[in-house]
Amino acid sequence: MSRADGDEGGGGSSETAQQTEKKTPEGKLLDKLSATTSSPGWTKVSCPCCESQRVEPLVLVKLGEKVRPETKRWLMRVIGAPQKDGGAALLAHPGEDATGDIIVLSAPRCTLLRATEELGLCKTYHSGDMEAFSYNDRDNFNDSDNMEAFLTLAERQYIVKYELDGLRAQRDLRIPGLPDSCTLQYRNNIWQKLGSAGVIVDMFPLHNPEQLKELSEAWYSGNQLAQPLDSVNSYFGSPVAFYFSFLDFYTWSLLPPAILGLSITYFSGEAQKEMDESLSGSPVQSIEADSGPVVGGHMIQAVFSMLWSTVVMELWKRRSSTLSYRWGTLHLAERFAEPRPGFHGELGVNPVTGRMEPLFPEWQRDVRIALVSVPVVGLFLGLVVVGMLGFYWGEAQVQQLHTDWDSLLSQTLLYMPSVLHIVYSNVLATVYRRVAKSLTEYENHREESAYEKHLTAKVLVFTFFNCFAVLFHIAFFKQDVPLLRKRLASLLIITQLVNQVTEVVIPFLVDRFISGPHRTESEDDPPEDKFRNQSTLPAFPGLFAEYIELLVQFGYLSLFSCVYPLTAVLLLINNLTEIRSDAYKICKLFRKPFNPPVASMGVWRIAFEVLSFASVVTNCWLLMLSPWLQELCQEGGLTGTNILMLAVLVEHLLILVKVVLAVLIPDEPDWIRKKIEHIEFTSMQALREQKLHSERS
Repeated sequence: MSRADGDEGGGGSSETAQQTEKKTPEGKLLDKLSATTSSPGWTKVSCPCCESQRVEPLVLVKLGEKVRPETKRWLMRVIGAPQKDGGAALLAHPGEDATGDIIVLSAPRCTLLRATEELGLCKTYHSGDMEAFSYNDRDNFNDSDNMEAFLTLAERQYIVKYELDGLRAQRDLRIPGLPDSCTLQYRNNIWQKLGSAGVIVDMFPLHNPEQLKELSEAWYSGNQLAQPLDSVNSYFGSPVAFYFSFLDFYTWSLLPPAILGLSITYFSGEAQKEMDESLSGSPVQSIEADSGPVVGGHMIQAVFSMLWSTVVMELWKRRSSTLSYRWGTLHLAERFAEPRPGFHGELGVNPVTGRMEPLFPEWQRDVRIALVSVPVVGLFLGLVVVGMLGFYWGEAQVQQLHTDWDSLLSQTLLYMPSVLHIVYSNVLATVYRRVAKSLTEYENHREESAYEKHLTAKVLVFTFFNCFAVLFHIAFFKQDVPLLRKRLASLLIITQLVNQVTEVVIPFLVDRFISGPHRTESEDDPPEDKFRNQSTLPAFPGLFAEYIELLVQFGYLSLFSCVYPLTAVLLLINNLTEIRSDAYKICKLFRKPFNPPVASMGVWRIAFEVLSFASVVTNCWLLMLSPWLQELCQEGGLTGTNILMLAVLVEHLLILVKVVLAVLIPDEPDWIRKKIEHIEFTSMQALREQKLHSERS
């Protein structure tokens, strides 16, 4: 795959001499795509500075089986047309021939640079500092003439999608080869229209086999403990890199509570009795009569968990800001962008931007949320309650059975209600995530950020209710600490096993025995066939489930670990394997995803902080349930009201301590704060100079 005779390419370095070095069989694929032949090739570029002998294939577009050649040719012209003429200013290659069902896309230098400025990415200036990129000042940025060094692979591939999603019809237009019902109206989103018409059935970024192999060896194939986060960011993008960075940071942060939990369990006879009770499901006679040290251990665990959760999140914010600066996403632009592709409405003039685009009244969206989304979410929360009632009914039945039989079988059956309820909760959560996505689509949000915010909020509300409702009911209403401990042990063990099986084992078996045999390829296969093999992999499901899993873990540890000291130990063991299994999964079992540049974890960080503050209330209440503490208060002549007031006072003091800790630990290092101020200052100067230049001209 290459340029046609006389056609110009772009998007790569002109240093072709360096490309003649010896390469692996996988690396030779890109050379084949860059070789000059006389076959139909890459579309032309209009800018002389974008001419290059080497074009890097970035994205594959798969067309419908019945798409006619004239439709494909028209689509390639639109993709390659300049932006001032309503095109995407990208490079397109027809694949094997003009009648094939794929189009391979790349991007020329100027398109990449302009998109870099629009996205607000920061790049290395000639002074060595990170600066917000300016197209007019591009020559002063390092490597701005070499796109493979200037932008990461993930950024280049996302920019291709970014330009395609922004394609809008400049006038009413009939698409060649399609019926009149598929006519484009003025300002229609072209890419979405072609998708609904069946012209475009799939689009995904292409793997670079050589880079993927190097990343895999440095990430999960060896014995190294440190993760290659910069390489992950370069290949998969900042959302994936931030997730794995947080997973790594959170996992090693589990060491202090794990050591504390082991110490409490080892040195406390009563704690050992509680652990035996949680595993056996029946009371165990304590050898030691004095339970004072145990209560002290649980108190230490509770206070430590409350403070630990605050310190961890504050330190993570500092690390996050450092990574954001290093990856150039610290100053992402909030611009008045085109509506997201899924947005629809009546065509009109946007009163803010003055552009012709679909308009959708805010009140209609509010009505849809109030009359459709809220009741459906409430219905699913009701199903959570039904599952909880079923759990209690089953718990009562097996307890009665164990009392009557008192056998090994009945002791095993004690865990059946917990296991069945966990399976029910996981299935319900899977169904709800799909429903939540459909509801958010129906609400018709204009901006992608608003869509993600509402979708995440729906899932978080349900997840919190689904995962913690039973635990809160047991702790606050039934006040049954042994049952709470047993339930928590079941959740920690069963849920982690279920997650590993569903997320890694099943996809691996499907890939190994079902999908894998159909992707056999040899070195001599055409590049197009190797690209098609990537399309047989399932689409990456995103990081939603991964963040939810970490959030639930964080909740178990910060909210309830004082009744089960080994919580952090079990989570640490799980996460050490989770890092490698997640890395293997994203590298081998799924297609490469598109990932936009992000500056942080986003709304997930807020969710973790909310759980951190909720831990104060939960742990104070659980400590009030301690028989030793209640007996001590009664000996001191304290009434129930006085005990409650004392607990509220302690709770407020601990919240105050958490607030003080949050204030004392800045969200970003001092040098990052100065860098941000410098970037803002230089951006203001560049804007002022641009205005003066416009006025003079």
